[in-house]
Amino acid sequence: MYRSNKEIYAQVIDDNEGKTLVSASSRDKELSKAKGTKTEIAALVGKAVAEKALKAGIETVAFDRGGNLYHGRVKSLAEGAREGGLKF
Repeated sequence: MYRSNKEIYAQVIDDNEGKTLVSASSRDKELSKAKGTKTEIAALVGKAVAEKALKAGIETVAFDRGGNLYHGRVKSLAEGAREGGLKF
């Protein structure tokens, strides 16, 4: 997960192979048209990455918040991913 001042990005990465399996961000076509606060958009990104991960057969992940505190948009993304069905 990466958070900039305007955008938020989430990836599911296979650490053994060093490959990105699925990703979602607030810049994706379907999410860039969404209206709401940055926190609400982060929850949508979490749900989108969870949906893509479940389609790829991934149910359990480790959440790396990238050194950011667990509140605000980071917490919203994590909760959105949990609502989407990911376990971590």
